[in-house]
Amino acid sequence: MTFSLKSKSILTVALVFSILSCAQTEKVKPIFKDGEAQIVEGFKDQSKWIRHDLWVETEFDTDGDGEPDRMHVSVTRPEQTESEGLKLPVIYVTSPYFAGVAGDAPGTMWNVKHELGDIGEERFHPEVKRRGERPIISNSHLRKWVPRGYIVVHSSSPGTGLSDGAPTIGGPNESLAPKAVIDWLCGRAKGYTERNGNEEVKAYWSTGKVGMTGTSYNGTLPLAAATTGVKGLEAIIPIAPNTSYYHYYRSNGLVRSPGGYLGEDIDVLYDFVHSGDEDKRAYNNKTVRDTEMKNGMDRQTGDYNEFWAGRDYLNQMDNMKAALLMSHGFNDWNVMPEHSYRIYKAAKEKGLPTMIYYHQNGHGGPPPTSMMNKWFTKYLHGIDNGVEKEENKAYIVREYDDRQLPTAYKDYPNPDAKDVTLYPFTSGTLGVNPNKRLASETFVDNVEFTGADLAKSKDSNNRLLYVSPILTEDLHISGVAKVSITLSSSAKAANLSVWLVSLPWEVGAKKITDNIITRGWADPKNYKSLTDEEDLVPGKFYTVNFDLQPDDQIIKKGQQIGFMIFSSDQEFTLHPKAGTELTVKLDKTTLTLPVVGGKDAFKKATD
Repeated sequence: MTFSLKSKSILTVALVFSILSCAQTEKVKPIFKDGEAQIVEGFKDQSKWIRHDLWVETEFDTDGDGEPDRMHVSVTRPEQTESEGLKLPVIYVTSPYFAGVAGDAPGTMWNVKHELGDIGEERFHPEVKRRGERPIISNSHLRKWVPRGYIVVHSSSPGTGLSDGAPTIGGPNESLAPKAVIDWLCGRAKGYTERNGNEEVKAYWSTGKVGMTGTSYNGTLPLAAATTGVKGLEAIIPIAPNTSYYHYYRSNGLVRSPGGYLGEDIDVLYDFVHSGDEDKRAYNNKTVRDTEMKNGMDRQTGDYNEFWAGRDYLNQMDNMKAALLMSHGFNDWNVMPEHSYRIYKAAKEKGLPTMIYYHQNGHGGPPPTSMMNKWFTKYLHGIDNGVEKEENKAYIVREYDDRQLPTAYKDYPNPDAKDVTLYPFTSGTLGVNPNKRLASETFVDNVEFTGADLAKSKDSNNRLLYVSPILTEDLHISGVAKVSITLSSSAKAANLSVWLVSLPWEVGAKKITDNIITRGWADPKNYKSLTDEEDLVPGKFYTVNFDLQPDDQIIKKGQQIGFMIFSSDQEFTLHPKAGTELTVKLDKTTLTLPVVGGKDAFKKATD
């Protein structure tokens, strides 16, 4: 068959028009480069994003109305999920804070000025004035993830905002609520256009792949959801999560406040977030705050019990399948770094894909966007970027580095760290050789002095302080320091506080790492068990063993490491009257440091 020149020209023109037509109708889709989802021009225009809200039905009823609680959910998605039938994965954030919180009126916190074993005066219960109307719950994370080819979903926790139910601060419904939303995103649960309506909403635009993230309480809830083992939750990135309410409000049997919130306890947090239906609040208060919490929280002893065990996510990880990228600050004295480490360690032991990012600052602080992007790209878009095969599992921001530029390590703690046991001497020094002298030293409790005051004092009868030789070179500590202290008390109860400090103390230091290495607190009455205590017999010696908070810090050449033992910590513990005397047996007391390079490195740095 032959074609004329005219016929060939017509075919050429037709082919060009066909190519142009295909180019014009080519669908917008996610783009990936270097293992990361890129910003796509077709997803950027916020005015074209589709935003709507709905209610997802759960399997529980916690507000006592006889109907399954429904969670208020908002969705933000690119227009192509409607116009082109595009399905995309979901980044999901849930929180009890979206509708506002209670104020900090005087008396809302527990009064800490009382003797150990007492509860103190009753506190004031504030009411939350709910803010916000439909359809927007939150705008967080939209600008970061929607242009990169994700749908962003938010929901209000039970008993907050326009969600039904009761806040339980770590109870089962706070795990099952996000599970229900994920089930709806995967087509297994029902969503409705109205809180009490029957018109269903389908998540036809979802691929069924969900990732979760958030900071603080919002970082706790991704872990809560993951412990249910819900299918479709592929990856979580918790940032400074509270993984155990016992570890948040207690410490080794001691009633201890989170840093910056002296006198806060779990019932205070309940009041703080209870922004749900005003008509349901009286029932919720009676059922949760005034019964379950009042009977279980036990401010008298600070012991671990069933109430606290049920709010510890480490106990609930059997069903967890989601990949975990954990983020935390080593100097977060609100939600302390043990929260992330204990879950990271357990997830790693379960064989789950894990990675951890630590910085040297305080509360909050996400990993670099690139790390989060690769994590979500792998587990939500299914792009084989090798993130799960990386040799380095820990990324730690060094003391004076940009948080976007962490240093990579094989793991945390540093695999090269080895325990080095140090011994205190009456000379006020720390040494690597055991103290064989039968020596004791005594100090007097006085909460009027802050920990910083005590660390800066050259001499004080309100603390014991033992220091290493001046470091002749930098010393790297990585992991969990441990203390074993043998002491007696002149009273039947006493606070016990330990600070590990870098000396000389720098007044007005720009970074907390310039002074504080790590800290820890314990109740000597719980020397045998966290679940049971006994009054101290004055003059009788007890050995108390406990961990300090995890850390990874390079102590600079020219500094000394100070091991400070004192009683009441003005910033964290109860404030009993001054005067209790505590005596420490030095030959039965040790500090164990996880030193990179072990004993040889410590000796070299202190010669």
